[in-house]
Amino acid sequence: MENKNVLIGVAWTYANSDIHLGHIVAYMPADVTARFHRAKGNNVLMVSGTDCHGTPTTERAIRENKTPREIVEHYHKQYVEVFKRLGMSYDCYTMTATEFHEKHVQEMILKLIENGYIYEKTEPASFCPKCNKFVYDREVEVVCPKCGAVSKGDQCGNCDYVFQTQDLLKGKCRICGSQTEVRDNTNLYFALSKFEKPLREHFERSKQYWRKNTVNETYKFLEEGLHDRAVTRDLNWGVRVPLTNYDDKRIYVWIEAVWGYITATQLYAEQHGLDWTDWWYKNENRENLIYMFHGKDNIVFHSIIFPALLMATKEPYLMPEHCVSSEFLNVNGEKISKSKGNGWPMLDMLDKFDADSLRYFCIANGPEKRDSNFTFPEYHAMHNGEIVNKFGNFINRTLNYKGLDGVLPNGVLDSQIKEKIEGTYLKVEGCILKNNFKEALEHVMWLVDEANKYYDEQQPWIAFKEDKEKFNNCIYTCVQIIANLGNLMEPFMPFSAEKIRKYLGIEKPVWNFVAVECGKNFGKFEVLFTRLTEKDVL
Repeated sequence: MENKNVLIGVAWTYANSDIHLGHIVAYMPADVTARFHRAKGNNVLMVSGTDCHGTPTTERAIRENKTPREIVEHYHKQYVEVFKRLGMSYDCYTMTATEFHEKHVQEMILKLIENGYIYEKTEPASFCPKCNKFVYDREVEVVCPKCGAVSKGDQCGNCDYVFQTQDLLKGKCRICGSQTEVRDNTNLYFALSKFEKPLREHFERSKQYWRKNTVNETYKFLEEGLHDRAVTRDLNWGVRVPLTNYDDKRIYVWIEAVWGYITATQLYAEQHGLDWTDWWYKNENRENLIYMFHGKDNIVFHSIIFPALLMATKEPYLMPEHCVSSEFLNVNGEKISKSKGNGWPMLDMLDKFDADSLRYFCIANGPEKRDSNFTFPEYHAMHNGEIVNKFGNFINRTLNYKGLDGVLPNGVLDSQIKEKIEGTYLKVEGCILKNNFKEALEHVMWLVDEANKYYDEQQPWIAFKEDKEKFNNCIYTCVQIIANLGNLMEPFMPFSAEKIRKYLGIEKPVWNFVAVECGKNFGKFEVLFTRLTEKDVL
């Protein structure tokens, strides 16, 4: 039994639109990792929340003639429901629009000012004369200096270039369409440029744990040179600046949102009488693992920005070495787009399809190393072929076999099957630790295939009449396979795994071979999955 402290941070979702399958494929590996480490006996804390501030939320509020708070509360409630129905096992899912988060972000800002890493600076900025306000990143439409594409000014939608302040001076206001002007504006700035050397060292230490897209994007960002970044902006919605003469500004969302990993940990620890530094501070007496799960459009904020903020506090923070960045999920070969409406809100998906089935798809067809695609025909084929016909059918035809008479017979476990079960634990563990979740699930399904093969070769329907000992051994062995599938499927299909364990009298998931004793009384086992038809589309 292990006893590591494992912090799992999941990217915070902007509170400006329905959450869709494209978000979930980036988040689901986090829950797989969390559930695996819990089964291993590790001290896991999985945190995230709703990103309430920033331009996307205020833009939505303006369009709908609502306050940002109303927008935030609406979407936060939806996200909480989606994650609960999907079985996302957050220990703390909070939001940035709380007094707790604001208080601790302000403390961090003051700490960085004290350490000399946040300073005041006046420089040219984009000003919209028609709106009579300074406009920033997503409020500005600019031409990307890297690829020439016209894009919103936060990040190029074509090449993912992250725009710098100077890139935004020649653009159009996306609010009213007017050409912007250049005017001087005073803001606080974070001295990111001072951390180039330690960030390069962090890169060299950590890249062995990163996927190729994280390595490439981080290296490119470092090679372009690190520029100091604005900490404040002209807004009336967000974390207030803990200084005088800044009443008309708020803390820029990029800095306070990533700090949410710390404030969420602090919140959970305060609520449960724990020490939050157990997950974040260096300690020679324990081993810590820190994971960050996000999409590829969020890489540098986790591999560069967040580590720099931790360094700037001059406190003994551990660096988040495991940055697990997914590629994009397309739908019917197209990038998910709000204008096309092809994202399908997750609440609609969950109303129509089984949560474990959707989880299975998110892993089996997830965009781990390249963009992946979702189509309903492919999803139906995967559900009916792999989940129903293989996994579900094996369990159903074993546990509901009429010859059992409700009791697990005295039998002998097939030694080769036991070796395969134990080997599967090791293979799945190795893959999860390397963030190869698709391969991990393939190993579990390999065991399911071996189980079906064994069942068919033993022919219990014939053995029941002609060789009762062979029948007993077959059923006993198959039940042991099912018991261990209740552990092995826990990270991927937790609702089904829980039903299996409850039925077989297994208290909780563990990451080692388990056995069900002979004489176990059975009732009728509930069928786990039903087939989908061609009519089962949104």
